[in-house]
Amino acid sequence: MGILSTLLWTPAIGILFLVLTPKQNTNQIRFVANLFATIAFLISCWLIVIYNMQDGGLQFEQQFILNPKLGSFFALGIDGLSLPMVVLACLLTSIALLASFNISHGIKGYYICILLLELGMLGVFLSQDWSLFYIFWEVTLAPLFLLIGRWGGVQRHVASLNFVLYTMGGSIFILISLFAISQYMPPHGGTLMSSMSVAAQSMPKNEQVWVLIGFLIGFGVKMPIFPLHGWLPLAHVEAPSPISILLSGILLKMGAYGLIRAVVMLPEAAQVLQPLLVFLALLGMIYGGLLAWRQVDLKAMVAYSSVSHMGIVLLDIATLNLTGFMGAILQMTAHGLIAGAMFLLIGLLYERTHTRNILDYSSLFEVMPRFALFMTITLFAAMGLPGTVGFFSELHAFIGGFQQWGFVMVFLGLSIVISSAYAMRTIGMLFTGPVKPEMREIEDLRTPELLAAGILVANIVLFGLWPSLLIDLSTATIYQMSDIISQRIQ
Repeated sequence: MGILSTLLWTPAIGILFLVLTPKQNTNQIRFVANLFATIAFLISCWLIVIYNMQDGGLQFEQQFILNPKLGSFFALGIDGLSLPMVVLACLLTSIALLASFNISHGIKGYYICILLLELGMLGVFLSQDWSLFYIFWEVTLAPLFLLIGRWGGVQRHVASLNFVLYTMGGSIFILISLFAISQYMPPHGGTLMSSMSVAAQSMPKNEQVWVLIGFLIGFGVKMPIFPLHGWLPLAHVEAPSPISILLSGILLKMGAYGLIRAVVMLPEAAQVLQPLLVFLALLGMIYGGLLAWRQVDLKAMVAYSSVSHMGIVLLDIATLNLTGFMGAILQMTAHGLIAGAMFLLIGLLYERTHTRNILDYSSLFEVMPRFALFMTITLFAAMGLPGTVGFFSELHAFIGGFQQWGFVMVFLGLSIVISSAYAMRTIGMLFTGPVKPEMREIEDLRTPELLAAGILVANIVLFGLWPSLLIDLSTATIYQMSDIISQRIQ
């Protein structure tokens, strides 16, 4: 069994062990789940060590046929686009499990759902066959529905139903687009991504446009892009904080990842839809930022800020140039780390105070100095401060967008100003002013919490000071994707 199969099936083996563990043994259940999530993370780190950064193509490929009649394959592979997402998925799953020690009911089912969710996420990023991709894409629905619906807040049932209906509706458009491309496949051509990419070139341009619109709707729901974001704020607010870490840190990136694959497969259609993409991106950035600015619920603020930041990813994709695609990968990674850290810290604060209303806090710096330090660094990263991972991702968006549209990028600047405004407002209201009497006895971060938050914040700073660690990982693949687009749209 290859290394990618080993990584993919590690969560599945963990699920099997959990199924066989008696539900009364809560400590053993937690240990098993954390053990297999850690093993998956270590395997993903080993992938970085052995990955050849000079090769932009697929590496560690393995495939065998699943359905001879359909021509579907169990095909796995990894490149500079998927590798950062795989490592991020494994890291945030481990962080989410570390933050889950407050879960007190249905513990066995909870941990099984998280490992099943990790299996689905890894399957999406490792699949090199559209049929397999779609299966894993759908696998993520059931555990998220249960995690939000059973362990969420007061409106958890509405939130989980909204999430499933939105996502299933989007999945239908993805399926229709795949069927449309399959009509141009040779007999028994199969559903490998490489084969379908070749078949897509033979489609008339108007059909390519409609197919890409289908992908845009399907993947845009998960990103989400405006106006397909309706499920996101409620899902974030009602989901348990560890699940919000995965929802914002990884699930949104699945949509962006799928859209990048679709754009590279249909570059001529992407060029036709370029004005629409940039319009939706700029509108989403400003709209999400303004709504985040007016929120008093901390989780709702981060949820709407995700709409704004994923708008930057859409803008990067819309540039169809080298700098933009690099910016998309950097922004996806940056937002995964930043949003993950924010939801982790907000969740830990909520456990202690049982409120997420920003007006209920003041001068937490005196009471929780370690929390204040981590939260401040994370908020600085969210506003793109130099020295954090957020800076270089937004810089690439500026450069790539300016190369394509010139001074239209003033709207990107406006969205960053808005982000800075709500980030500075949050810092001011959380950490300045007199200490409120009811907040004097709040406990600061404990050792396991320090470990979880410290890992995320350390990566935010590390990749901000040495962005080449991320850039070098993806450069060869981005050059290859850019060459494919350039050749097809000339």
